[in-house]
Amino acid sequence: MIVNESLINRFIKYVKIDTQSSEDSTAQPSSEKERDLAVVLVNDLKELGVQVDYDEKHCYVYGYLPANNSDKRGLGFISHMDTSPECSDTNVKPRIIENFDGRDELLSTEDFPELLNHIGGDLIATDGTTLLGADDKAGIAEIMYMLEFFNKNPDVNHRPIAVAFTPDEEIGRGTENFDINRFKASQAYTVDGGKLGIVEYECFNAASAKIVIKGRSVHPGSAKNTMINASKIAMELDSMLPPMQVPEHTEGYEGFYHLCSIKGTVELAEMTYIIRDHDHNIFNDRKKNLREIVNQLNDKYGQPLIEIEFKDQYSNMADVIKNNMELVERPLNILKEMGVNAGSLPIRGGTDGASLSFMGIPCPNLCTGGYNYHSRYEYASIQEMEKTAQLLIELAK
Repeated sequence: MIVNESLINRFIKYVKIDTQSSEDSTAQPSSEKERDLAVVLVNDLKELGVQVDYDEKHCYVYGYLPANNSDKRGLGFISHMDTSPECSDTNVKPRIIENFDGRDELLSTEDFPELLNHIGGDLIATDGTTLLGADDKAGIAEIMYMLEFFNKNPDVNHRPIAVAFTPDEEIGRGTENFDINRFKASQAYTVDGGKLGIVEYECFNAASAKIVIKGRSVHPGSAKNTMINASKIAMELDSMLPPMQVPEHTEGYEGFYHLCSIKGTVELAEMTYIIRDHDHNIFNDRKKNLREIVNQLNDKYGQPLIEIEFKDQYSNMADVIKNNMELVERPLNILKEMGVNAGSLPIRGGTDGASLSFMGIPCPNLCTGGYNYHSRYEYASIQEMEKTAQLLIELAK
């Protein structure tokens, strides 16, 4: 049974707005359609009596709700507006599955055993043609509901509350132009997790690698000892990496190399990898290993055919949060008081909070109640969203 219709109505309104970010753009926002949601959020915040500061140039929405008591300890909440480029976000058709009984044309308990935990609950899913956008519009809706609660209950004391909605998080650029001076909080939470009860403060160290391989194309009829096939060298390079250190064979704290894209001809091939590890030393060893493979192949072919360029993306925020563990302990205690089985797990990814933590704003990550992100099988638990919204309210009190 849906308790907070306002929360769910907001969520459905937000997911219907296409905000897919683009990895092919260097601008921010990377796609102009991200502004469509930003404008809606600006108006919604104003209706809730929140002071709004809209960075229209870079598409950041900042909001501030002063305390209604003497408490001066500003607390921030952050979610991102964009959705993943990995699956379409055009014409999202959310559907509510009431009293889920384990049988659905899209969501199978055999394929997704986690669904067994939602038997008897209510879910929001897609029609199977797009992703849903719970990542991270569930977080946005939960933050907005928290603000709505304090707007409707002015007698409930709360701390100064800062909120921020960011663009381009899904392509690793969510804090590229984040202005900490416009965000009036010294500590914060990203609301960008998944399963209810999980508070995350450890994440990967992350980098991307772009590899360009220049071959030599000649007619195959006269190619002996002359042709250099760039596409085959790309395949050779990938085969030299540890075969089990990939996302599909790792879990927990285990890092990986992930081949994100590969395209090529005989003349030219391009590869992009992401490199991840929780341990900073092993992370650096992974980058070193990939560079050594490139050097080995250049030596093998007797010329510098291969170029590699690394770009560090974010670092393990545990290095900062370990000195601010009250930010982890408080939501865990609140969740346990709510009767939720709560704990911490390492993030096998990253959030805006990772970068913000190193910018001076310690920022663990909270659950949202969303699952199967970046896919057409994405869904959100209505009951978990409602409990997450209550968690935010208790944190802000």
